[in-house]
Amino acid sequence: MNPIQRQQHSQWLKDQAQAMGFSFCGISEARFLEEEAPRLESWLAKGHQGAMSYMANHFDKRLDPRILVPGAKSVVSLLYNYHNPDQESDETVPKIASYAYGRDYHKVIKKKLLELMRRMEGEIGDIEGRAFVDSAPVLERQWAAQAGLGWTGKNTLLINKQQGSYFFLAELILDLDLEPDAPIKDYCGTCTACIDACPTEAITPYHLAAEKCISYLTIELKDQIPNEFQGKMKNWAFGCDICQQVCPWNRFAKKHEEPEFAPREFLTWSEKDWKELNELTFEKVFQGTPLKRAGFDKLKQSIRFLNK
Repeated sequence: MNPIQRQQHSQWLKDQAQAMGFSFCGISEARFLEEEAPRLESWLAKGHQGAMSYMANHFDKRLDPRILVPGAKSVVSLLYNYHNPDQESDETVPKIASYAYGRDYHKVIKKKLLELMRRMEGEIGDIEGRAFVDSAPVLERQWAAQAGLGWTGKNTLLINKQQGSYFFLAELILDLDLEPDAPIKDYCGTCTACIDACPTEAITPYHLAAEKCISYLTIELKDQIPNEFQGKMKNWAFGCDICQQVCPWNRFAKKHEEPEFAPREFLTWSEKDWKELNELTFEKVFQGTPLKRAGFDKLKQSIRFLNK
């Protein structure tokens, strides 16, 4: 493919992504992430994955998309906004991370990615590739940073200079030769807001001890939440938004426009509603949402821990 074609295809792809509701789209060359290898190895060796043993699987695939998708030439990174400033009407009730207010993002975004690939094939011709939404061993934040969509902040989240960090990340790994974008600089500066605000001290600069993170404790950890975190959960029963809420860059965050992410009725629940939550109501209210991943028993376990 000649350079002009490569540029044209790349711009066409970005225009299509924007038309489909993605906020940002960037491109990287599919390669081995040499600089990430020692970081990932060290993080795993220190046990910061906690009970997420799967994080140690497919080490090579995490670092090289060409192993995951043979023949891959480009990694297309996309950001999809989920920001919703609405919060629980009663401050004393259990809190749910805002990404989980509506329909499960895996389903919403995967459908869009497959449609984007279909359109690409109609425009460009046969393309081999795969679509990913937090569903495979892909270092999505690192690839998004490589594509210039933001930088990896001190809280380890991808931060976009225009709109902050309330984004779902997705990727297309393709055998198509596209024009890569350049990374941008780190704009965290001397700010330590996320580190200072984390109630479980899970964050040190550019490093997350996941085994201490409230999101891990309320979603990934299948066992009881350790007593050392008693009184530190700040009422979060599923996930946590603290390090995003305090990030100065999120003053630029815009409310999403995705109807599928409209919040379910639990945002207006009282403390009594939460205490009386049973499995039947859980299935009715949270069907098709990310809370189904943790399940009724885990959610109730977290709520009981908060009320100890």
